[in-house]
Amino acid sequence: NNDRDIKWTQDIVNSVSKGVFYRFEPTSKSRSLYRPYCKQWVYFNKEWNWSRYLTPLFFPKEGCINQVIEISGIGSRSGFSVLITDSIPNHDLLEKGQAFPLYLYEPIQTTDTWVKGDLFDDQPHTEPNTIYKVKDAITDDGLAHFVDYYASQTNGDTISKEDLFYYIYGLLHSEDYRSRYADNLSKELPRIPRVKTYADFKHFSDAGRQLAHYHLNYETIEPYAVTFNTSLDTLKSEDFYVTKMKYGTGKDKTTVIYNNKITMTNIPLEAYDYVVNGKPALDWVMERQSVTTHKDSGIVNDANDWANETMHNPRYPLELFQRVITVSLETMKIVRGLPALDIE
Repeated sequence: NNDRDIKWTQDIVNSVSKGVFYRFEPTSKSRSLYRPYCKQWVYFNKEWNWSRYLTPLFFPKEGCINQVIEISGIGSRSGFSVLITDSIPNHDLLEKGQAFPLYLYEPIQTTDTWVKGDLFDDQPHTEPNTIYKVKDAITDDGLAHFVDYYASQTNGDTISKEDLFYYIYGLLHSEDYRSRYADNLSKELPRIPRVKTYADFKHFSDAGRQLAHYHLNYETIEPYAVTFNTSLDTLKSEDFYVTKMKYGTGKDKTTVIYNNKITMTNIPLEAYDYVVNGKPALDWVMERQSVTTHKDSGIVNDANDWANETMHNPRYPLELFQRVITVSLETMKIVRGLPALDIE
């Protein structure tokens, strides 16, 4: 039961007792959105993940393209939140989270593929290779519920399932919607009403697309131009190593001390208005872009490893903070521009 050796689950205990042998499968390695705006690698595998729920239908393997709207689950203590991702969502990406996909991947054929072996396993062997059929997660009836209602207002425009998907994402960001149904959202899954006019439907749908653009592409969004205490171009790669970011004197949020060489100032306070899963998105970046040691296992989680080994950019944690400033400001601009909630 030593957690420094392995994280024991009942499934793993049962497998040991039966003498089951598991082989490392490189294809099970995938990117995951572990916390808001912070990714990690996950070994996404039915033998080693305690519970994957329906996620294999959304992201059966690395390279399967999808988008899912993740919402905080029933009874969340941090309040209602929503965040879209195109990576495997951790169950606690949002507290007690539940995910609703754009597509579903239905396995239709599995064949064995011969593998020569690799760094982890030098023995030749076969691995299953599955072919999938892609299906829309939104049903035809669900789409018709909206298409039929707006038929006399669209002037020939068509409403697609993607339009509806982004309408939902935009609507769930509405401050009117969240305040009006706050009690319901704490007890049950969100219900999606039809707004009275097609013009408002389109506004919510277009806003949802814009929000998705910023929330999905946060790693490439233009960094916000904060003020630095030094010229970054004069620094070496190792000078961007971060252990723990912190606010300025007296918890001054317009200032963030990145490390002993780099300090950011002139951070707009309104960027902290964008709250997801109980705290500002920028606070998630500050918390996760750090070096921590897991108490039970002794495993060191070093954000600089992700920066150097996956992103090949030692500046990644610093630039991520700047990018999420931009994401936060643009998100609040879009949210505050949503129409008043006028439903049928």
